[in-house]
Amino acid sequence: MNLTQPLHKALIERPQAEALACGGRRTSWSAFVDRVARLAAVLQQLGLQPGDRVGMLGMNSDHYVVYFHAVWWAGGVINPVNMRWSAAEVAYSLDDCDTRILLVDGHFHAVAAGLRTAAGQGMHSRSLQQLVHWGDGPAPDGFVDGPALVAQATPVDDARRSGDDLAAVMYTGGTTGRPKGVMLSQANLASNVLSANQAATRPVDSVGINCAPMFHVGGMALALQLIQRLCRQVILPGFDELPVLQAIADERGSEIFLVPTMLKRLVEHPQFGSFDTSCMQLVLYGASPIDETLLARARQVLPAAGFCQLYGMTELSPVVTALPAWCHVPGQPADLQRQRLRSVGRAVPIAEVRIVDADDQPVPPGTVGEIVVRGPLVMQGYWGQPEQTAQALRGGWMHTGDGGRMDADGFFYVVDRLKDMIVSGGENVYSAEVENAITQLPQVGMAAVIGVPDDRWGERVHAVVVLRPGAVLTTAELQAHCRTLIAGYKCPRSVEFREALPLSAAGKVLKVDLRAPFWAGKSRNVN
Repeated sequence: MNLTQPLHKALIERPQAEALACGGRRTSWSAFVDRVARLAAVLQQLGLQPGDRVGMLGMNSDHYVVYFHAVWWAGGVINPVNMRWSAAEVAYSLDDCDTRILLVDGHFHAVAAGLRTAAGQGMHSRSLQQLVHWGDGPAPDGFVDGPALVAQATPVDDARRSGDDLAAVMYTGGTTGRPKGVMLSQANLASNVLSANQAATRPVDSVGINCAPMFHVGGMALALQLIQRLCRQVILPGFDELPVLQAIADERGSEIFLVPTMLKRLVEHPQFGSFDTSCMQLVLYGASPIDETLLARARQVLPAAGFCQLYGMTELSPVVTALPAWCHVPGQPADLQRQRLRSVGRAVPIAEVRIVDADDQPVPPGTVGEIVVRGPLVMQGYWGQPEQTAQALRGGWMHTGDGGRMDADGFFYVVDRLKDMIVSGGENVYSAEVENAITQLPQVGMAAVIGVPDDRWGERVHAVVVLRPGAVLTTAELQAHCRTLIAGYKCPRSVEFREALPLSAAGKVLKVDLRAPFWAGKSRNVN
């Protein structure tokens, strides 16, 4: 299986049809493939060898989609950089997997330039060799002018990497306080694209609105799913209610992926009714189950749309289960519908999913255990971390770290997280990363970070802090310090100062005791 195959198909079936719309640019399939082949030539001229990693730091755009496919066409491996990370985090991800070429759009020229200078904070990259301007506007000093080189390049043949060839290293949070590079093969991503397209019934000749961040596996997956079906794709720089509504109305958008917090902001926007959204046929959502009140509101204002929940993770390429549109509409017993809406659906065609106990033995339906997954969607492992890879993939199953149960009809329910992770606004935040940042403050004696329910973000990052004797520290000072080390979305949104933390007999912080008051009365410990 190979990720560039749809481009060859498009040249035969739809060469002059529109493939990408971004701002004022309209790109046909033939022009898209030509640009991919020319950028691939440029990357090879810059020294790209088969299997080398190429990074991208930028906002969503048609340039980003070209980057994905050009790197694969050239024989390389993508490393999409989280644009919300601090410079230190970006440098770490580049160095960790030896990313020597970084494509950068105009929004991040200053950040990227700083990655090559010793700023006294360890944020410079040892691996980075080529900064390539890739986007609109002029190339600054010190950057290779990508668009200019592409205009002069001779297209090269597709390297046609496939199967177990590495396609992507995508960084996700780590329980040890450092991001982990998830290694996904061509077959991982290509098989998941086909499976997700089948699991979620898709409109014919769909027009996709892509506003989810493409550095994230969710935004990338939507782009690939649309391309595999040769659908037109409208790309927005990011999520903002009014531009999304305008794009739906102007482009007759029929398909979109949103996390529930985005969907809530969209349908509750005071100007929602000013736009014609009657064309919307499918709303894909993920990161958390949908609230009944939100679903009712969304179905009221988007009456032609079906809703489908997708559950997954980066390590699984990413879609594992789907809760299809028919589970979101009346027509089944009310109690059963409410129950199903709390589930994450059934396994997609290529995934084998089960619930196991602490000894990795399957448990009966209704019993809570860990959700584990097997199949062609499972990652190759974590870059340079054989011990963590072996632990996650023991017995040939990906251990998700999510506690869940399965009902008698094969629907899965996530009830808790076994690993120390928070999902805030659709972004994964590992407590260890935040705690490592907080405890670098000299005033802090101990710190514990937990996820607590939040109406806007689903969960918010909450820090419980014990100061050293005589020390003084404000919430604002703590938050400002964290922003210098970790991405803003990882920083605590709320802080609680205590005299002591609850500890076990072995001296381990009892986070279950810290979480209990916040989650009391809720049916599950994730939101």
